[in-house]
Formats: sequence, structure tokens, C-alpha cells
Amino acid sequence: MPQIYDVAVIGCGPVGAALANLLETHGLTVLVLDQFVDSYPLPRATHIDGEAVRILQSAGVMDDLADKLGIYSRMRFEDADGKLLIDWPRSTTPGSHGWRDSNRFHQPDLEAALRERAANRPTIDLRLGWGVTAITQNNESVTLETTGPEGQAKAFQARYVVGCDGARSSTREALGAQLQTLAPSEQWLVADLILHPDTPDLAEGTVQYCDPARPVTYIEAVGRRRRWEVMLLPGDDPQTFAAPDHVYRLLSRWVTPQDAQIERSVVYKFNSTLASKWRKGRVLIAGDAAHQTPPFLGQGLCAGLRDAANLSWKLAWVLDGRATPALLDTFETELSPHVAQYIAEANRIGAIIQETDPDRAQARDADLLSKPQILAPLRPRLGGVTSPTGDELAGTLSPQPRLADGRLLDEAVGPRFAILARSGVVGQIGTETLDRWTKADARLIEDEALDYLDAIEAEAIIIRPDHYVFGVAKSAAEVETLTAALPLADG
Repeated sequence: MPQIYDVAVIGCGPVGAALANLLETHGLTVLVLDQFVDSYPLPRATHIDGEAVRILQSAGVMDDLADKLGIYSRMRFEDADGKLLIDWPRSTTPGSHGWRDSNRFHQPDLEAALRERAANRPTIDLRLGWGVTAITQNNESVTLETTGPEGQAKAFQARYVVGCDGARSSTREALGAQLQTLAPSEQWLVADLILHPDTPDLAEGTVQYCDPARPVTYIEAVGRRRRWEVMLLPGDDPQTFAAPDHVYRLLSRWVTPQDAQIERSVVYKFNSTLASKWRKGRVLIAGDAAHQTPPFLGQGLCAGLRDAANLSWKLAWVLDGRATPALLDTFETELSPHVAQYIAEANRIGAIIQETDPDRAQARDADLLSKPQILAPLRPRLGGVTSPTGDELAGTLSPQPRLADGRLLDEAVGPRFAILARSGVVGQIGTETLDRWTKADARLIEDEALDYLDAIEAEAIIIRPDHYVFGVAKSAAEVETLTAALPLADG
């Protein structure tokens, strides 16, 4: 391994491990440090959307994980009497990403696949059991002081460091960043159970029991796993609320000790936070270190994987000289307002579920029954992204069409900019534009996905390595205008 790594990643949870694997696809040398030798063996996140699965496809682990994803069919909201308030069905077939829009999964399966791939890549140095004790940086590199699993001290150097070290991030503290609270926190019990083989199955999907006497969420996880989230009320003792006997009493409406075994029960605070800054010089933060969202949309892990996809290509471009370090500032300016929209929507949904005042709950129910809500997956635009051609798709998530040879778009393009174009417009492109495509290592795909180009009434579209639209062109001149705006260091 080199004396100075391209990137050091602190934390080998799913976001850190995904980032390491994505950086490796760009040809970078990566050091991964985690204070724990083993990954957390119990369930955590249970939902992953199609965009996040697409990112994992780019990280090279979906061949191992595809068969382990479960269908996420719907989310229902019911009042205290069981009347349906909101029904949110999800598509059970692949969507525009090439994958289902909503999926159930077991987080330990994901972490195992990411760690196994990282461990078998010669340019990833996976150091488990190594805790970071100090971070210092200069104009050229970052030094990490660490302690190994046997207490040995060692210093590592990297050009850049990314802290994916969770909600209590020490990297965030090293940046001097503060956590901004976006909404009040509520305490909830999270109880994961495994149904016995002879136990009759329960509801499919997710059910939000909007009962002011005790709000509860039920989640169909993968296999025989089921999760209940139970809101704590004033007077409840967090220290005893997760005790097995108490958990079974809370869940007696659905299961008994004879029906299911408790795998995990713990009281969490459902936080809504955003770090005040995500970068200081050569040190950055991502995932829960940068933002935390309540689980009502199932977007916590998805947001962290978006961070990894956005940051990986920008670090690669800066490290190989294609872009200036200023490109790294767009990591925060694009994704901080982006994730803030997910947090706001999660809190809006949470406000429906968490109402405990009987009169307000009755008014809520009457309103929802008289004016049914139609819920749809959120697709925010990246913050601050505009197109020099003035198109409205810049900064939005692109689809992943299947090409004529059967491959999905990202499989054909790899970790690069993609240019989908009609051959007629390509023939009109000048040499300066073609040279910039070469400098950007962009992949041109001609006369493919024509249905998509027809739908957006375009001659060409440029898609970033993180799958977001860079810009749409309706003429050869607009293709050249977009290409001139690529964030190459030579302008």
C-alpha cells in the first residue's frame, strides 16, 4: 500500500464501505478504518429505494444482494378503529432506475457484501479494529493518529479524509461543525422479532397505526423478520421500556412469546439534524455524521448512499487533476438542501403518525377521510444545480434505461459521465467538444434509449457519474454549450 492514500474513510458501516468501493472503481487507493472489528450483526435499516440500489450496483455488490431483496408492497395508515386513512401502494416491478422503487432488506447482508468486496480489492486497505484518535491536516494531506486492535499506535496519511463515523461523529467535531436541529426528537422503541415457522403471517408492507393512545409502526422485513416501532409517551421509562416482558405486552395485539422471538429491542431518539458544514479543507463528513432523519420514509441509509455517490466522483476528479478542489464544495451545496427536503417530508409524515391528542387526532382522521392523500416517492432536485441551456431536468435523477445489448446504462458506462445522443447531432460536434469529452473520460452512447430522448424532446443528455442529469441539449450547439460547462480544471 502507498505511504499516502488517496482517500481515508473513517467508519466501515454501509455508507463508509459503499464509499470505499465506489472510490475503488475510480482507480483510487483507499484506507478504511473502523474501531470495531465486526459489523453490527442485528437489523437496522429495513428499506432501500431504487436509487440507492442503483448506487450499490455501481459499487459492485448487487450480484450478491439482488436475490436477498424483498418486495416492499405498500404503506397503510389506519386510525384507532382500523379505518384506512392513507394507502400508499408501491410498484412491485423494476422502475426507471432498473430496480424496484422500494425494497426490503437485512442490513447485515448489505454490510457483509460491501466488506467482502472491499477486502478483495488490492487498492483498498481495510483496517478493522483501528480507532482514530486525532486528525490533523496541511495543504497537502491529512494525518490520522490511530490505535490498533492490540493497542498499537500508528499514523496514516491520505490526500483526503471522509468521516462516515455515524451520528456521534468525532470527524464532525474535528471540523468544528455543529448539529442543527430541524424538528423536535421523539423517543420510540424499535423491536425486531423473528416469527416462528408455524406462526401465521401478518400484514404485508408497512402499517402506521395512528392511534393517539399509542402510535405504532409495523414493518414487514425480509424472511420471517418483523419490526414494530412504538412511541414512548410522557411517563414511560426509557430504561425499562425495551425489557422483553414489556415488549411482549406492548405487542400482544399481534404476537405472543409463543409466536415470535425478540431479536433486538432498543429505545431510539428519532432525530432530525443537519451539520452546519460538511467540509473543512481536506476533511469531509458523510452519512449520519452529516445528517439524520426520522425513519418514516425509510430514507436514512438512502441519503448516506447518495452522499457516497456524489462525493466519490468529485474526489476522483480532484485527485487526478481533472477538477479543482472547489468542486468538493458542491458536495454540501447540492446535498444539504436535498436531504433537508427528505427530512422535512419524513417529519410531515411523522406528524400524521405521532399525534397523541385525541381531539386533534379525530380532526386529522376526518380530514384524511374527506380529502384522501396520494403519496409518491420524493425526487428532489440537487441544490444549486442549473444548466447553461436552461433545461429543467438539470439536477434531477436520471433513469437507467436498458440498452440494446441487454445491459443497464450504468453497466455500460461505469463510473463516468454518460452522453446519450442521436448520431445526427454527434456528427455536428466540433473537435474542441470531442476533446473535452476525452478529458472528462465521458462515455458516448449513440442512438440508444431513443424512447427516453423522445420523451424529453432532446437530441442529447449528459448524465453525471452519480446518475443525476448534468444537462439536456436540443441541438448540437447546446451539446457544445453543456460540454463547455463540465467542471474541468481548464475551464
